[in-house]
Amino acid sequence: MPVSRSAKAAREGLRAGSDGPPPLLLACALGIERFALRGGDHGGAPAPVVTLRTGMGPRAATDAVRHVLGDGPATARVPVVATGFCAGLVPGMRPGDVVVADAARGHLPDGPDVPCSGNGPLLRALEERGMTVHTGLLRGSDHVVRGAERAGLRAAGAVAVDMESAATLAAATRDGGRPVAAVRVIVDAPEHELVRISTLRGGMSAFRVLRSILPVFFEWHRSLLLPRR
Repeated sequence: MPVSRSAKAAREGLRAGSDGPPPLLLACALGIERFALRGGDHGGAPAPVVTLRTGMGPRAATDAVRHVLGDGPATARVPVVATGFCAGLVPGMRPGDVVVADAARGHLPDGPDVPCSGNGPLLRALEERGMTVHTGLLRGSDHVVRGAERAGLRAAGAVAVDMESAATLAAATRDGGRPVAAVRVIVDAPEHELVRISTLRGGMSAFRVLRSILPVFFEWHRSLLLPRR
């Protein structure tokens, strides 16, 4: 698969920031997600922030992340956040709620989980901002999930689903451990499916939340830079 211009630019961005503290890589799939992230407040970033638009689907996410992090030692310490929008699976979820994954699992039922440890700073920062946060397993899919399939994923233990997070984190950790996290904003939920015209307002709510949580990623990144005791 040809590498996108976004992936090439992100790779150059990581190289440019390799002399100081490791940059933070934010990976999303859609242009609207990237627009929200770039429009947020970058003032509190402890190191350079690089935003990668991977394109839709697990294959695109895998290819883009592997290309961007393909410099070996030069990018070995770069933490990765898979972010953007997702579909909530738990009744009562609403557009604008935030999902912080404990682990991400791909679209194959017996696929391995990618753990997301060290989420404490993320959770604290989100709660301090008064946001509704859900934690648990984030499942991957290679297509849009609706109806009975949504209920089946919930019955199997997942709290939310998207098409890129699991692939992004699997690609980021394939050569060993690096800090990874998956933080998604719910745009589609059991009682608020996007197929309804009335949920357009929910989409705008999710966009505003995604733009506003950028400082939360900086809190997590800053915690990674602190000396370990």
